[in-house]
Amino acid sequence: MSRIKKWIIGVFVIVSITISVGFQSNFFEIAKQIDIYTTMFKELNVMYIDEVNPAKLTQKSINHMLQSLDPYTVYYDEQGIEDARIAATGEYGGIGTLVEFKNHSLLIKELLKDSPAESAGIKPGDKILKIDGILVKDFDEKGASTLLNGLPNTTVNLLLERQNKTFEVAVTRKKIDVSPVPYYTMLNEDVGYISFIKFTESATVEVKKAFLDLKDQGMKKLIIDVRSNPGGLLNEAVKITNFFIPKDKVVVTTKGKIEKHNETFKTKEEPLDLAMPISILIDGKSASASEILAGSLQDYDRAVIVGERSFGKGLVQQYRELSYGTQMKLTISKYYTPSGRCIQELDYTNRDDKGNIPKFSDKGREQYKTAIGRTVYGGGGILPDVTLQKPESTKTTEILLNSDAFFNYVTSYFYNHKTIDEPTKFNLSLSEYTDLRSYLAKNQQYFETETEAEFKKANERALTENLYGNLSKSYNEVLATIQTEKLKELDKNKEEIVEKLTEEIVKRYYFVEGVYQQKSKFDPTISKAITLLNSSEYQKILKK
Repeated sequence: MSRIKKWIIGVFVIVSITISVGFQSNFFEIAKQIDIYTTMFKELNVMYIDEVNPAKLTQKSINHMLQSLDPYTVYYDEQGIEDARIAATGEYGGIGTLVEFKNHSLLIKELLKDSPAESAGIKPGDKILKIDGILVKDFDEKGASTLLNGLPNTTVNLLLERQNKTFEVAVTRKKIDVSPVPYYTMLNEDVGYISFIKFTESATVEVKKAFLDLKDQGMKKLIIDVRSNPGGLLNEAVKITNFFIPKDKVVVTTKGKIEKHNETFKTKEEPLDLAMPISILIDGKSASASEILAGSLQDYDRAVIVGERSFGKGLVQQYRELSYGTQMKLTISKYYTPSGRCIQELDYTNRDDKGNIPKFSDKGREQYKTAIGRTVYGGGGILPDVTLQKPESTKTTEILLNSDAFFNYVTSYFYNHKTIDEPTKFNLSLSEYTDLRSYLAKNQQYFETETEAEFKKANERALTENLYGNLSKSYNEVLATIQTEKLKELDKNKEEIVEKLTEEIVKRYYFVEGVYQQKSKFDPTISKAITLLNSSEYQKILKK
């Protein structure tokens, strides 16, 4: 045997042993950690002074472990699997409400149009106290919500509370289909508009239906609105992109740790239209599949992107079956647009010791080229071709828009105004902001910033440590100052707050469809897109 052959065989043996040892070492570490966990669990179950609930304890430990990775890697128990199916398909058997578990009851946050709940006279702001005689307070949010859903044509009896009065109502469940396209219309004789809120299994069918209908009405230019669209199914994004670019074009590429997760998704069908001018509207809540649609059309110079920088979710998830009917959704790869850019913003792998997550865009954004050579950027979401400037949302504004105070104000408005103008004629003025601000000043307890919460905790700690003394007066003065400054901070985002208030009020009377009807007439981003499509600026942007 020659020296070269011996050398090759020797190297092969060394590499094989190294790989084998590495694999065995990794497997041993996994087995070791599982054994430690199992041993500890047994000791807790046998020796702990009180009874432990194995299922709850395991669920908490699993959730905590996965949360340390990224917010998209999630464990589902049997009920969670059904929730995931509903999210993917937009279909379920129920009464057509969005609810939140709060203060031992289910709060109705939103109604779906033509739902059983609407027919039964249920309103946003109602509280569900009992479901078929079962007290809601005896359940957690997931358990209570499960009681509402069931087979179509079955009846559920509810005890509700509205404005401090209780009443009963029987609701017949039906199959609920949440449309990914709540509204589409002709904005003028040339420009069509499609609102698009989720990439569910029916997204391709619904978007195509809207497009063809608008084209029959004379549409020559198109606006697709994916603002606040969180994404959904990747395949739906590929199919919808296919409507506007030729067959056999790359839409998105995924790259993962495992070879089989490295995939290239191409268009498979003939397009619906290759020439119609298109504008895609995005904002900071446009994510995942929305960014694939916007990013791929931008890379092929097929559409002009208008609005704000998108969220920046460039991670792909897959469902994996586990034992005992459970599942896990886990991140398996990153996706890349046709130009090669990954738009992932948050670097979950490199959190610091305090849990802070760095941003890829903080290191600078790499440049890429579109089909005709225009410069686009990777990392940190999709940057629009036309960016609309507006004041940055303050933390205080974000807290307000998700607070009980904001929701309660809208509820109060609804009961104080029996009707409002139709959506295309309804638009709140800034004077409504003044009324909201006055309401907030009288209802500070329903709108609390982190500063207030921490300050109150410090005061309570002072009481328990007998350090209160003469602090009472000072505490009240400082708290009042914080609350005054809190309201002043909101003034920086007056327009945004009034815009959101308008949306929520319109939704109470005309549902989600009404929100987009109102936007089609008054929204400044839509107005900008119309102007753009009707000017030479559109073609100038799409030239190198």
